[in-house]
Amino acid sequence: MQNISPLSEMEKYGHEQVVFFNDPQSGLKSIVAIHNTTLGPALGGLRMWNYENEQQALWDVLRLSRGMTYKSSLAGINLGGGKAVIMGDPQKQKTEALLRSLGKFIHSLSGKYITAEDVSMNSSDMEIIRMETPYVTGLPHYMGGSGDPSPVTAYGVYISMKASAKFLWGKESLHGKKILVQGLGHVGTHLVEHLASEGAEIWVYDLFEEKIKSISSKYKVHVAKSDNLYALDIDIYAPCALGATLNSQTLNQLKCAIVCGAANNQLEDEEVHGKLIGDKGILYAPDFVANAGGIINVYYELSGYNKERAMAHAERIYGNILKVLQMARDLNIPTYLAANRLAEERINAIARIKTRL
Repeated sequence: MQNISPLSEMEKYGHEQVVFFNDPQSGLKSIVAIHNTTLGPALGGLRMWNYENEQQALWDVLRLSRGMTYKSSLAGINLGGGKAVIMGDPQKQKTEALLRSLGKFIHSLSGKYITAEDVSMNSSDMEIIRMETPYVTGLPHYMGGSGDPSPVTAYGVYISMKASAKFLWGKESLHGKKILVQGLGHVGTHLVEHLASEGAEIWVYDLFEEKIKSISSKYKVHVAKSDNLYALDIDIYAPCALGATLNSQTLNQLKCAIVCGAANNQLEDEEVHGKLIGDKGILYAPDFVANAGGIINVYYELSGYNKERAMAHAERIYGNILKVLQMARDLNIPTYLAANRLAEERINAIARIKTRL
């Protein structure tokens, strides 16, 4: 990956603020990116990953925070977009001191950024961060929080698949459809549960053998191998791990009709691969529309969590997917671009209202 300049990238994507945190005593090296706060404070998950270098971490947090802005906008909630990353091995370096140190730094932002769980994080970690700042969501139920948001995220992806199937094939049923779920974390596991209940033919893949064994013991699934992962003859590909799995190499192999998954930033290069996937005749359900269930869930934690209200709001994802796909067809533009425009329309409309007050 080539070196990227923080300021030039902020200008390119419209970021408001990028903050670097360093605490030698706890080993914390973290970046918080705040993309846009027009609709409200920036809320986005915290992920800890053993990035190859700082450039990779910066690139990740910038893209993720921008996606959170669009995600919240299209979901119809009053939040801006932000994201936080910690550089390090979560299996070896995640400690109470490190998480509390980050909590202290987040508190210094005075509520402009609110964190939540993401890759390698859980509600117990949020509880530790909460010791230093109130600007935390995804807290355990016994603390009045919403707990693990992954079930709602998975449900949103599931109904997004059904909406995509309805748009493409005229029927929303996934019974008998061959579906590959790549990534068996919390979201991927819950997604498999939904698909199994509908009678889909499920293929699974994960880097960790124990996760494959666990899911195989519960559901009837086929296990994909890394050497033919993207060449499988399937109907739907559901990326549910890290991003950028839709790139020039994989798109030349994909043999599916629909891509709809939970991973963020699935397109390695939005413009290049967003167009290429359409040129290949593959229907792409934009990730930040399909996976909005998690942000919807934690949004309702801010005003006193109500699961029924959160799930009712998450149901709207089905209609949002159809709206995006129809707009892309009507204007003959890539689906990612249709989703971006719809998100920007709401942000710009609210910005105009605020300037008049």
